Amino acid sequence: MTRIFRGDPARSPLLRDGMRYVEPPELDAFGTPEWLRLREQRRVFDAEQQAAHVLRVLEASAADPSFGYQVNNFRHCVQAATAALQDGRDEEYVVVALLHDIGFTLCPTNHGPFAAALLGPYVSDASRWLLEHHQHFLAHHCHDHPDEAFDEHARERWRGHPHFAATADFVARFDQGTILPGLPEAPLAVFAPMVQRLFARPPRRLPPREA
Repeated sequence: MTRIFRGDPARSPLLRDGMRYVEPPELDAFGTPEWLRLREQRRVFDAEQQAAHVLRVLEASAADPSFGYQVNNFRHCVQAATAALQDGRDEEYVVVALLHDIGFTLCPTNHGPFAAALLGPYVSDASRWLLEHHQHFLAHHCHDHPDEAFDEHARERWRGHPHFAATADFVARFDQGTILPGLPEAPLAVFAPMVQRLFARPPRRLPPREA
């Protein structure tokens, strides 16, 4: 029988001096003052911590094994970002390249929307659309794939969309080929300040997801 132990009774430390805990033990007991305090403190917390959390998630996979690709997902992401950087793309594009597959092993069947949900409030509509749809565009390069989910014509349903060409170009140049040992791989530290600056942007309210 599994033994269940009580958690540590000590409170977790607050991020900064001057922050205050909310006291009610349950959400049902929160009033407007508690929600206002959390809202204000959350803004500071997210601005200082979100980028670090995202980078930790990515870096934690650096030594992961592969299930068949010659490089693991971490190296693929770094290769994609390095290629975008070398191509002279702007900082947002480089971060999108770095994090486009952050959900590849966390949410393998829906990793495009995963990345779009993470980055969407901080990037342009074009970048969000690219993240949302890139896994469907990738199927164009997966010839003879036996799984029905990899329909190489799947992207055609969006042909004519304003972001179709840019997404197809991203997948062709910075996604489907960045899976090889020996490709340039900049240290994650090169990209960390870019990620920090992106997540320091004020988050925007997203429009409804497109089909």
